[in-house]
Formats: sequence, C-alpha cells, structure tokens
Amino acid sequence: MRLFYVLVLVSYLSFSQTTVEKIDGNWILKVDGKPFDIKGATFGYDNDVENYDAYFKDLKFLGVNTIRTWATGKNTPQLLDIAEQYGIKVMVGIWMRHGRPGMEDDDHFDYLTDTEGMEVMYKNAVETVERYKSHPAVLTWGIGNEVYLNMATDEEKLSYSKLLERICTKIKALDPDHPITSVEAWTFGLEWWEKYVPSIDIYGLNSYGPGAGFLQEELDKRNIDKPYIITEFGVTGEWDAQADKNGVKIEPSDTEKYDAIAKGYKEWISNKPSCLGVYVFHYCSLNNFMSPWLFTHVNYLRRPQYWAIREAFTGKKPENNVPIIEAFTLPDSKHNSGTWIPVNLKVSDTENEKLDISFYYNQRTGSRKRRDQINPLNFRGDLNKGFEIELPKEHGAIKVYAYAKDSFNNLGIASTSIMVEDKDAKAKKYLVPKVELPFYVYKDNEGLPYLPSGYMGNYKALSVDLNNRKEVHSGETAIKINYSDESGWYGIAFVNPANDWGDILGGYDISGAKTFSFWAKSKFSGVVVKLGFGLIDEDKPFPDTAIKAEEITLTSEWKKYSIKIKKADLSCIRSGLVLFANSYGYPQTIYIDEVVFE
Repeated sequence: MRLFYVLVLVSYLSFSQTTVEKIDGNWILKVDGKPFDIKGATFGYDNDVENYDAYFKDLKFLGVNTIRTWATGKNTPQLLDIAEQYGIKVMVGIWMRHGRPGMEDDDHFDYLTDTEGMEVMYKNAVETVERYKSHPAVLTWGIGNEVYLNMATDEEKLSYSKLLERICTKIKALDPDHPITSVEAWTFGLEWWEKYVPSIDIYGLNSYGPGAGFLQEELDKRNIDKPYIITEFGVTGEWDAQADKNGVKIEPSDTEKYDAIAKGYKEWISNKPSCLGVYVFHYCSLNNFMSPWLFTHVNYLRRPQYWAIREAFTGKKPENNVPIIEAFTLPDSKHNSGTWIPVNLKVSDTENEKLDISFYYNQRTGSRKRRDQINPLNFRGDLNKGFEIELPKEHGAIKVYAYAKDSFNNLGIASTSIMVEDKDAKAKKYLVPKVELPFYVYKDNEGLPYLPSGYMGNYKALSVDLNNRKEVHSGETAIKINYSDESGWYGIAFVNPANDWGDILGGYDISGAKTFSFWAKSKFSGVVVKLGFGLIDEDKPFPDTAIKAEEITLTSEWKKYSIKIKKADLSCIRSGLVLFANSYGYPQTIYIDEVVFE
C-alpha cells in the first residue's frame, strides 16, 4: 500500500513544462527542454471512455503526438491519464460561448450585458487550470474557438477581449509552466489579440486547404512576431466551396481530401518559421454531413483522411487503399419523390477486394439538425448491372452520396445532387428532422435531443442533474431537479436548440406519436407540478406546434404518467420536456426518468 502512495505522489509531481522559444528566427515549442513538433489531431471520442485505449493506440499508429479538445468534462481525468500512458500531449480546451449562432452550434451569448454569464466562464477557466495544471499530459491551454468570428459588433468583440485578457492573466499567475493558446478562425482575432490580449502566448488559427499556407504571410503583414498553431486543418470546407447548378456545395473528391493533408502538411505547414505544428480535424466517427467531408471515420470505417494523417506525420503510405469512386452522376432533371432513377457509378479498388455499395442523402435546408442528417436511400442493383435509387419524400435539392466499403474497413465516398419534387414536403412549414418512434427525450442521459437550458422563475434556486444515480427508475441514471428555496415558482424546459426561446429554427418532427409518457416521483409526497412538452408560443418566429401539459401530484414512489397526443400537431416540437412548480414552505426535489414519445 505504501508503494502505491509513493507512485501516485511521483506521478502527481512529474508534470511536464512547456515553453516557447525563438531560436535563429524560428519559433520552437519545447517540452521539458526538448523540441516538440506538434503533429496533432482534434479528438472527438471524449465520451467513449471504454474505448480510450484502442483510440490512443491508433493515434500512435498514425504518428499523432498530441490531441486537441474544445472543453473539459466529466471524462477529462481519464482522457489525460490515458494520453499520458501513451505519451500523447493534450491541448486542454476551455470553452467560451459564441456571441451569435455560427457554424458550430446555435448558441448565442450577450457579451455586452451578461456579466453573470461572463463570470461563469471566468470561473470555469480558473477551475480548469487549477484542477489539471499539474497533469503531465497537459501541453497548452486552448481558450475559446472562433468566438470573434461568431460576433456581430466591435463592441462585443472588445468586451470579449477584455474578458479573455482577464482569464489569460489569471492563468499565467496560476500556471507558469504551460503556455496559453487562444483559437480563432483564420485571422479574425489577430488585431483584437494584438491590441487587447497580450497575455496570449501562442495564436491558434483554424485554417483549411491552401489558406493554411498563407498564415505566416498574414502575420508578417501585420508585423506580428508570435508563434502560431494551426488548430484545425483539412481539405477546403463547405464555407469556401462553390455550389453546383442545384445550389449544393461541391464537396472535394476523396483524392483531394487525402492530398490536402498528406501534401499540405509539408507544403503549407511544416516549413513556416512561426508555425509550431498542426491539429488535423477530425479524429472521430459519425455519419452526419461533416463526417464524409472532414472526419477520419464514417460509421467506424476508415476514410482517406485517416491514412493521410499517417503519411503526413510518418511518411508511410496506407496499408490498404480506400476504394476510389471514379464517377458518380445522376440524371440531369427534376423527378418526383418515389421515382426510381438510374445511377452512373464507376468504382475501383487497388487490392481488387469485394466492395459493398450503398446510397444516402442529405438535405441542405431547414434546421441545423435536419441539415446535419445523412439518411439511407432505397436502392437496387449491383456494380455489374448498375444501380437505381428511389428518391425520398423531400422537395428541392438534395445531396446524394455513394458509399463503397472494402473488406479492410475502408470507405470511399462520392457525392452529387439532384432536384426532387414532393407536394407534401413542399407544404411543410417547419423543416426539422423527422424522428423514428419511440423517440426518447431522456433515457440514461445518452444522446439527448433536447437540453435543459430553459430556466424560469426563481432560477437561482434551481439545479438540474442529468446524471443522478441514486434515485433511478430504470437504467443507470435519471433526471434530478432540485429547488432549494422555500417559496416562489420555478420552471425548466428541455429545448432544441439550447439557450433559444423561439428565434432559431429547431426541434423535431414527431408526427405519428400517440402518447407522451414519463416516470416521476418526488422526495416527499404531495409536490404538485405541471409537466408535459411544448413551451414556445406563436408570438415567436419558430414556436412549438403543440403545447401539452398536465397538473399532477407526485408521490415518493415512482409512477408512470401518460398524455394522449394523437390529435396534436407534432410537426415541430421545440421543447421536449417542460416542468413548472411552486414551493410552499419547503425545498423540493423531483426525479424524472424514461421520457418518451411513442
């Protein structure tokens, strides 16, 4: 037992020191006095703790020596521990809210008036540094991400700059052993940083495609003598892509995606005197709009970006080549939904493996969640005889994908577009994603479609715990709502998008559901609550199309409650769970579990 404590103490004291020096005109990052060339990847598996070991083995295989995160969370201690085990450093992210909805999310924050919210961000930054500064895996602090880009006015940018300098100054006092990086898109933060945030040690610049090669020139134009890290990098993104005749942005080919990383690293990044290295975006697996374009994996299958990182950082070619889709086109005309149309598809594979072909589509209109979906298409045929696809019930231009999977778990993807006509889809007022039933608003805090950001009434006395494990109806967790005051009313709404009250299109189409049900109880019997869904009324641009709630008296035992909704218009439900209650003489604790439309 004594040996265990000694080992823990040694680990705690063996933190690494990161420094930045300029030697012979070149900026150099050092870890414990040794040069450290950042060969990084942004990390998207922070919630998949069970597979951390496999991911970090894979990162070592790719030649990655550091990862970047955007924020900290409950899994950060485990993430840092496994990173240290594999000798991989971490740019620890400290999230700063955006001033308006942008590329990343629909959040918006008022930097001119919300002093309380700014204090929350300041305290979070301080707590993050205090908690993790002695961990040996920490490389640098990465504060914010594209905040200046997602602000409307100079007044807001100035207010944010002052908060950022306050945070950086405090971090320097707390932790002199790790430099501070702040992250911005392209060069949008340079003037503000130079003038108002001198405490930043390294500029973090997100840049995609050939633009990364011009960052050194942009700093030189402004006479900026500071090092920079390319904190996100890959092929040219959608925001810079040209549209085709149907108005759909043209996605680069798989070959272009590979070359942007494998060749771009050498030509645009590694030879610049002020560049400390790069984090390639994005080591992750999903099947959404961004994943074929920029991710290393789609449905856990390897994309060209995966192998490109390995060549860039190690010089080694792929162990097995991704199938190449040489041609993929659809008929050049409008078609009604439900029509079967021929596909022109030509695919090759260097290893001549058997290929599995499938087809998907994506809508480029409507809410963020809808635009993010990649949905399967019905198809028939084979590579010898040719394929046909059935057009979905959508109206307007859709993006269509062809997937080619080999036996080595590589996945080649190509895309095109086509115009579809459908009267019912055209008549839809709110273009939000259609969900499959049953649709869970809450089930073990996994993949929540709505977030509890709508605090109402005496909200300072209100807290919501989505990971309560002490009082659970089924599974491992349940919602715990605690109201600490002895009087007053309070309310909480689970909404999509988070922090929005009807000004941004969001929510889900839950049409077809007949009941809304949930399990609930309270710490003491007799608590009266009004519980249901729907909150945002028609005085807002994007309301809930139905508002249903019932007043119930909770007991100290779990009980199931159901609301009939067969006749309700569920075409756009923004607020998936809403609760109101009053306190009469004592604090209240309420538990809710298994919230579902079915």
